[in-house]
Amino acid sequence: MRFGFWPSPWLPFDEMVKLCTHAEATGWDGLWVADHFMSAGANTEMPFPEAWMTLSALAARVPRVRVGTMVTGNTYRHPAVLAKMAATLDHISGGRVVLGLGSGWQENEHRQYGIEFDTIPGRLRRLDEACQVIKALYTEKTSNFSGRYYQLTDATLEPKPVQDPLPLLIGGGGEKVTLKITAKYADEWNHWGNVPMMEYKGAILDAHCADVGRNPADIERTAAVLMFMDTTPAKVEARLKAHPAGRQPPEEPGRAISGTPAEMRDIVAQYEAIGVTEIIITDAVFGDHDEKIATMDLLMREVAGRG
Repeated sequence: MRFGFWPSPWLPFDEMVKLCTHAEATGWDGLWVADHFMSAGANTEMPFPEAWMTLSALAARVPRVRVGTMVTGNTYRHPAVLAKMAATLDHISGGRVVLGLGSGWQENEHRQYGIEFDTIPGRLRRLDEACQVIKALYTEKTSNFSGRYYQLTDATLEPKPVQDPLPLLIGGGGEKVTLKITAKYADEWNHWGNVPMMEYKGAILDAHCADVGRNPADIERTAAVLMFMDTTPAKVEARLKAHPAGRQPPEEPGRAISGTPAEMRDIVAQYEAIGVTEIIITDAVFGDHDEKIATMDLLMREVAGRG
């Protein structure tokens, strides 16, 4: 099992570098950055640096680990430009980039910046075309594409990514369209989810793979989670009560997993049993800097066995 570290985007960059450097040194496998321009909540004035600039700076400072977006909003950039950005960073990082891509959902960013938001079906059609554009530019010497939203005319992309292929990760769990797009184009898939949620959505992805003639095993499955972990059940319960995201009925599929290290090892084994290959964990519920470091180290030492 791989473990990905997802630092909060509102952290000062120096703090983010310290956390990511520590993650790399202690055995984590990936660094992931959210691609948003502002908070989705009422406080849109909180710091929210641009994702690809941040990711490039981190990749230049932090060796070894994979780096990717969780996930890029397709509506924010033309897919040819995005493909060029990711290929460039793949060279800067020595072949460690994962291009995480989704249809885009956060309306306030589009409204404030004058970016066309479109309907859900419209954004999903754009995502489908964008995947075709990116795949063509990465695999063909000269690409032509005539879509409803995007066009390429004798388009070149050089240098090609270091990786062949540079992994395209589709983020989302929409059962009728998003997972079908994933089945058609993705090298990896990510969804927010505990084990029941990932198992349920994964079965739908498998069915779409059958429909499009794709081997489901060709698509890696990764789960993004809020993790509430501590050394005793009482401390775990305190963490859950202290954060709104932790107060959900445990029988309902959702974004959170919780438990002591021993319980977390069992949960990781359950993820592995359903084919999940990476768990991507946000530090948003970990507390202050020292608490983040302590929780990260507890996970690596007592769950991943890398301490």
